[in-house]
Amino acid sequence: MYFKSFFDEQLAHMSYLIGCQRTGEAIVIDPARNIQPYLNVAKKEGLNISAATETHIHADYLSGARELALHHGAKLYVSDEGDKDWKYEYVHQYEHEMLTEGSVFNIGNVYFEVIHTPGHTPESISFLLTDKGGGANEPMGIFTGDFLFVGDVGRPDLLEKAAGIKDTSESGARQMFESLRKVEKLSDFLQVWPAHGAGSACGKSLGAVPMSTLGYEKKFNWAFQIKEEGQFVEELLAGQPEPPKYFAQMKKLNKVGPELLRREETPKVSLAEAGNAAVADTRPAKDFAKGHAEGAINIQYNKTFTNWAGWLLSYDQDIVLIADPEQLADVKTSLQSIGLDQVTGYVDPKELGASLEQYQNVDASKAKELMEDDNYFVIDVRNQSEWDSGHIPGAHHMMLGNLTDKLDEIPKDKKIIAHCQSGARSAIGTSLLLKNGFKDVLNLDGGFSAWEEEGLPVKKD
Repeated sequence: MYFKSFFDEQLAHMSYLIGCQRTGEAIVIDPARNIQPYLNVAKKEGLNISAATETHIHADYLSGARELALHHGAKLYVSDEGDKDWKYEYVHQYEHEMLTEGSVFNIGNVYFEVIHTPGHTPESISFLLTDKGGGANEPMGIFTGDFLFVGDVGRPDLLEKAAGIKDTSESGARQMFESLRKVEKLSDFLQVWPAHGAGSACGKSLGAVPMSTLGYEKKFNWAFQIKEEGQFVEELLAGQPEPPKYFAQMKKLNKVGPELLRREETPKVSLAEAGNAAVADTRPAKDFAKGHAEGAINIQYNKTFTNWAGWLLSYDQDIVLIADPEQLADVKTSLQSIGLDQVTGYVDPKELGASLEQYQNVDASKAKELMEDDNYFVIDVRNQSEWDSGHIPGAHHMMLGNLTDKLDEIPKDKKIIAHCQSGARSAIGTSLLLKNGFKDVLNLDGGFSAWEEEGLPVKKD
């Protein structure tokens, strides 16, 4: 058997290529939309990707299953669990097999047994892998998708918070409790291969270790320790991070079938040609602060780029990028991973010109001094859990992803100091404020961490 994992650090997404070396067949589990890495490895290893499968209808990235089915003839193995609202609507166009509890399928001499593990979503399934080609008659591991992570379990509130399906959070949490009871009966030696690691918004405390064993998780994962259902439900629902706005779009597109990728060249344009497009400046925050195009928002191209692009860019508006030409292809791939395909052009940062807008950073001590003046309005763009653990007295909480929804709450006649934990998210927030007409904005350098290090006042509600 051949086994390889793939990790997208921007989405904290794990996917897997499993092959039978005797027959030359391979399957991709929870494929990302960019399927090229799987094709490259399969070619190198002499494998043909004959199948693709998913543990559930994903909400945080676009699936590459349709790309594999159309362009490479992969057979699709997908869940038939859950109610009628959560069925794959596009798979009938391709060779496919619908899976339920107890289903078994194989790729050469590698066998997969399906376990229905709802909780994160109603249709969620897990796969027990048995390498019969290697002489095994028991499974060696389990692909758990977003059901079981290293150190955590999948959040059950996304259908309600992101997809708008009412009264599903608590029922999902109760399903999660039952799924854990089912899986804890399995052998301790099973390796656990999840679909996400630390940084994903599909749970609240995912570990950074890419894999685990079921025995280890039974012993140390908090979710296995709580044996009373009501207590488990309460703990699971408490403190979940805000789900990115784009999650609802992903859930819909993965259900009806993601658009097939268009491989088009991105033309170089001028700012004057951007028209009504959203202008996303992907340079580091320090460069943006020194000079940027008026109306641009600053989403630095780093490991948080895809998340904030999904929060802040609209699927209904064209996008013009300000990006290093050598980085352009990677930026586009990142946007395409969540379905933001409408990039109509790019601007070379070297050609921005001289008439640029700027903003200033301010250190914690200076910020404290300025806040003593009633003319300053402090905005904390951190997550709710960060705010709850301690915040600057007098600050106003407006989480970055929802900042533009709260512009009416910001006084037009005051100067603004924006901050987050480190200064990175508030740099994005500063660019949003500037774009929306708040021109007197300072960004707290080092954020709340620098404030605490200076020993300045902290309040807990």
